[in-house]
Amino acid sequence: MHLLTGAGLPGATAYTEHLRVPALSVGTYVLAVGDVDGQQPHTEDEIYVVLSGRARLWTPDLTVDVGPGAVAFVPALEPHRFVDITENLHVLVVFGPAEHSNGDPS
Repeated sequence: MHLLTGAGLPGATAYTEHLRVPALSVGTYVLAVGDVDGQQPHTEDEIYVVLSGRARLWTPDLTVDVGPGAVAFVPALEPHRFVDITENLHVLVVFGPAEHSNGDPS
């Protein structure tokens, strides 16, 4: 068993990893109103679960509103970012396999 700690939740900034095993990693991502999400495409599949806050999730083909309870899947190598953050955003992030397991996409 692995315990996910509460570190990185409200009040934190950016990404904090809480759990890593070869098959997946789990962390929290926090962006404040007005922040610029500068993330680059990942080499792993990714799931976002919005815990609190509101924004839009942009990809080249689709932009969707996200808020508490929203779940989004982003496949490996797809450009994406949160935009138009209107309420401080706290997101649970799951990578499969663990983030950076498949190398650097550049």
